[in-house]
Amino acid sequence: MISKETIEQVLLRNDVETVIGGYVSLKRAGSNLKGLCPFHSEKTPSFTVYPQDNSFYCFGCGAGGDVINFIRKRENLDYPDAVEFLADRAGITIVRDERGSSYSPTPKFDRAKMFRMNADAAKYFHARLFDNTPKSAAALEYFTKSRGLSLAVIKHFGLGFAPDSFDEFSKYMTSKGYTYDELVAGFLVGRSDKGGYYDAFRNRVMFPIIDVSGNVIAFGGRVMDDSKPKYKNSSDTPVFKKSRNLFALNFARLSCAETMILCEGYMDVIAMHSAGFTNAVATLGTAITSEQARMMSRYTKKVIISYDADEAGQKAAMRAIGMLSEVGLDVTILKVPGAKDPDEYIKTYGADKFRSLLESSKTRFEYNSENILSRHDLNLPHDKIKALHEMEKLISETYSSAERDIYIRSTAKKFEVDPKSVKADVDRIIAKATSQYKKEAAGKMRQDAIGYSDRVNPDFIKAPAAAKNEEAVLGLLLLYPEHRKYVFEGDTLTPDDFFTSLGKRIFEYLKTAYSEGDDAHLGIGEVFSEDELGRITRMKISRMQLTENGREVLTSAIAALKKSVDKKASQKTNTYEGLNQLLMRKRGD
Repeated sequence: MISKETIEQVLLRNDVETVIGGYVSLKRAGSNLKGLCPFHSEKTPSFTVYPQDNSFYCFGCGAGGDVINFIRKRENLDYPDAVEFLADRAGITIVRDERGSSYSPTPKFDRAKMFRMNADAAKYFHARLFDNTPKSAAALEYFTKSRGLSLAVIKHFGLGFAPDSFDEFSKYMTSKGYTYDELVAGFLVGRSDKGGYYDAFRNRVMFPIIDVSGNVIAFGGRVMDDSKPKYKNSSDTPVFKKSRNLFALNFARLSCAETMILCEGYMDVIAMHSAGFTNAVATLGTAITSEQARMMSRYTKKVIISYDADEAGQKAAMRAIGMLSEVGLDVTILKVPGAKDPDEYIKTYGADKFRSLLESSKTRFEYNSENILSRHDLNLPHDKIKALHEMEKLISETYSSAERDIYIRSTAKKFEVDPKSVKADVDRIIAKATSQYKKEAAGKMRQDAIGYSDRVNPDFIKAPAAAKNEEAVLGLLLLYPEHRKYVFEGDTLTPDDFFTSLGKRIFEYLKTAYSEGDDAHLGIGEVFSEDELGRITRMKISRMQLTENGREVLTSAIAALKKSVDKKASQKTNTYEGLNQLLMRKRGD
């Protein structure tokens, strides 16, 4: 277990405002700070930081806790690793015990060792590229001749080759001191159903994925022919989550302050960097995620989407526009004429022509309106009406009213209709969408209020009144040490006074911490999950927002809790007795 003293020092020396401010753009809102939540997509800030309590809470998704839980969620770490992450940040040395662990005797993967393991794997793959064997020569020729990359570019990106062998790589890595368990956890080695081990990447050119701190965190492997699967990418590991990383961001972050180019594949990115467009990045074998969109918003103001020209690429571009726009980025789409992708275009027409293409990239509205007009013949009344309705729908999805006004006037002119008619149609579409949104939001709020779909505390729905009273009492106990003294020394409450299992667990945790003389908030993250910590934070925030939280309020809340739990127990007893009598009558007793 992590010592309470260590956790206290980590919390004291990692100011919540400073740490979270490194991930989220925060603005002062009274004594608190607000920003767009880094854990879900939103346009209106619902993420709040409370410096006085060293905590955060999102009213949109329910994420919450202290600075340790923030890092735990944001960096995809378990609790001990999140503590160590913040300890390193603050220059605190964590003393390990004789087992080599300051945390727990259960086995865990050492992040620092996993980074070294990935670095050694990258060096191995890079060295194999220059082995002068027939297959490694073919891999090198793929990069230099088929893809036109210089040796300098190959070295810059650390490109490599995985030999066509089932165990050559794993034997090398185990000789370096890495265990099979570590290699499997890092997605470098696979385990068969019979318990044997095999190299995960075989006969593929290799692309190391490097984070912004310079750590090799994962790999992508590509075949050199038309065999399937074309790409094989690392799955999530203890040091890698594909939804939270971007290929080549470690290089692009140095030149993307104004504009970033988002590509589909590794080779597109490498081709762009080779041609001087060092602000290019790519997702890692998946469609863009909200987490990647938020990551980009920390490094740039504008994103140019440069996806393949085929139908799948353009559908992916439409999805990316929505994701990127939601986090406040200016987004345009690049059309690449006469080539299937940017890599081919640059090789065919050169870097200057590609630069001109970038400068003429289209906004979402321009891109979609061109597609609408290309699908319809405006000389045919029926087609013209269909196109106009599609344009009006497109305009309605524009957030800025000033932009909508401009688009309404230009569309009216294009279709030779009265701008007032177009505006009336657009307003009607917006009103309908707004009404539907409010209806759905109200339904969700009603469900939340009575505890439906509550995965954190599934007992809530069984007795909403009792559960709400529990949260009121627990919020007061979490906030005020004097209330804990009154309740625990006076035996005012017992675990049996709580209805939900979560409520009981929180109460028992607080009571144990009090009896041991500990701060209730030190080590709480080792006991409760990330989602449970969010709910615990909400309990505190609910009480912090009220002006009256004294002894009288506490005793009143305790009385209400006991009454509601007794009432629920009575209802359960009456129901049981009624069923029992019914069964007896049926039996003729």
